[in-house]
Amino acid sequence: MNQDANPMKPSHIEHIGIAVRSLEEAIPFYEKVLGLTCYAVEEVKDQKVKTAFFRIGQTKIELLESTDPEGPVGRFIEKKGEGIHHIAFAVEDVDGALKEAESSGVQLIDRVPRKGAEELSIGFMHPKSTFGVLMEFCGKDS
Repeated sequence: MNQDANPMKPSHIEHIGIAVRSLEEAIPFYEKVLGLTCYAVEEVKDQKVKTAFFRIGQTKIELLESTDPEGPVGRFIEKKGEGIHHIAFAVEDVDGALKEAESSGVQLIDRVPRKGAEELSIGFMHPKSTFGVLMEFCGKDS
């Protein structure tokens, strides 16, 4: 990593996570109405979700279907319904970005990166510290 680089400064929005009740019902909307192609479906067991990905330029849409009503996405849908769940920012150093966010007073959900979909390292900031939006750092490190 460039010594002068800010590890928390995102290069782009990596993806927007959207909670849905059913991938089977949601995927056709994105493909038929929006003309996108679902290029991957993956289960992330430790997060209790199945994901489906679509690419729009450099950004992706990640549909999230809960595999357990008590999982984070299941609880989100129960409380708020379907909709935007999180925004993920691509960073060069997920661990460094989490540390920098915490040192700036941001409440973290993940103090250290963990494995997410597409083999990316991820770490979430708590929406209480980010104006009500669940935000994620993700990258290829760790």
